[in-house]
Amino acid sequence: MGKLAGPFNLSSNIFPGTQRKYWVYVPSQYDPQKPACSLIVQDGLRRAEEWHLPEVIDNLIHKKEIPVMLGIFVDPGEVPPINPEARPRLNRSFEYDALGDRYARFLIEELLPEVSKSYALSTDANDRALAGASSGGICAFNAAWERPDAFRRVISTIGTFVGLRGGNQFSMLVRKTEPRPLKVFLQDGRADLNIYGGDWWTANQDMLSALKYAGYEVEHVWGEGGHNGQHGAAIMPDALRWLWKGYPEPVKIAPNPVEPRRLEVLVPGAGWELVSSGHELVEAPACNVAGDVFFCDSRAGRIYRSGLDGKTRVFAEQTGRVSGMAFGPDNKLYACQSGRRRIVRYTDAGQEEVVYADTACHDLVTLPKGFYYTDPVAPGVWYSDYAGNRRKVDELTPAPMGLCPTADQAFLHLSSADASVTYHFRAKPDGELEFRQPLGYLHAPPGEGAAGASSMAIDTAGRLFVATKLGIQVLDQLGRTNLILSKPSSASISGVAFGGTDFDTLFVTCGERVYRRKLKIKGALTHAAPVIPPKADL
Repeated sequence: MGKLAGPFNLSSNIFPGTQRKYWVYVPSQYDPQKPACSLIVQDGLRRAEEWHLPEVIDNLIHKKEIPVMLGIFVDPGEVPPINPEARPRLNRSFEYDALGDRYARFLIEELLPEVSKSYALSTDANDRALAGASSGGICAFNAAWERPDAFRRVISTIGTFVGLRGGNQFSMLVRKTEPRPLKVFLQDGRADLNIYGGDWWTANQDMLSALKYAGYEVEHVWGEGGHNGQHGAAIMPDALRWLWKGYPEPVKIAPNPVEPRRLEVLVPGAGWELVSSGHELVEAPACNVAGDVFFCDSRAGRIYRSGLDGKTRVFAEQTGRVSGMAFGPDNKLYACQSGRRRIVRYTDAGQEEVVYADTACHDLVTLPKGFYYTDPVAPGVWYSDYAGNRRKVDELTPAPMGLCPTADQAFLHLSSADASVTYHFRAKPDGELEFRQPLGYLHAPPGEGAAGASSMAIDTAGRLFVATKLGIQVLDQLGRTNLILSKPSSASISGVAFGGTDFDTLFVTCGERVYRRKLKIKGALTHAAPVIPPKADL
């Protein structure tokens, strides 16, 4: 029989002012010289005892059906009042029901380091499991969803995937977002809650359907019970056996054999690859007709060129901050020098030519006869031909960030960091814009009213690739997000561009690094002849 240590007190900076208790169950097989797996259970010792976890863990380890693991049973936080007769702030719903990475950060940055002071814990995400019931169930899933680099295994019983703090969005996000390496066990009962926030029974079935649809490794047990821990306790040994079945083989991203829109875009097994690193802050990727990618290190004031030979070289020095670039039909690289308030272009030898001085410009996009650029100072869009004639063609608030024509160049997409839509204009032959409309629907991070959209790129089928805070959202011609590509790192994506030999590689600038990813589709060269995409699927 193992030993239960605690309760221990833990305060938090991530949830300011909160205090909570946690316990650690240490099985007899634990060897402090060998980092152990861990099972973090929300709602603390109360939930662990309801599930009989000390006995269950002991029995399963003894039978070698799960690896040696420590149980970490942590309560939700409370903020005590100064007046001892007043009520505390109860943080359970705020911590457990909310989407976003705050609770995952609490586990990674505060709880686990504290426990690791006394016990040897593995830092491998494959060796960590999260579990919870009700709000603790959605909390366990959300923490792993946000940080699969830290947690890969989840048990959720009577999970609160309903509209208390946005949890009802999860089944939709799971369907649209590129699959993550997670293994998930769900439990619920037919008599679960059906109240103002939603129907728990239906919501859990929606989650199961979404997880299967997206190709996850998922198991479930449905029953007839209500919103309590009885059924969860009864099936907990089986749930843990399934969760750790095959260990130590790592949890992997399962292939998705059924979803057509993903199959049209993604190359199986082809993820993000590092192109260049060691910079300060990279932005504004653009590709020439050969498929080489150019990007700016804004803080260093330098433009780089990464060729098909895999080598990255300096292309131009002392460029200042460049926030947008695009190649024109003259094979010159046009750039918004936002720090110097001018638009310039570079020859193939890297020689700079001033196109417009004293001009506020954030982004630009080139077409065969001219280019559009955004003015962030007096928010709007300008059009210029290559002979130097320009005029303002639209005023827009909030300030526009990104520009991209449709593949057939008949319309123009525009994005803004302060909105959760993309705007759509009809483009006239002389560059004038008309019939502005919000068309593309973008998903925003939990608790935020805007998607943080920046750069955009278009493929020959008319799909729009939009860099947002959640990742790269892929929209069809009707403006619907079909797929969200995960970010290559935790840093924000500042720019996207298609390149490579066949223009089937998506390049992104992300923090101080540049990444690429092979896709099944081809990007459209906006300054070349228009491409007529297939008829839209309504």
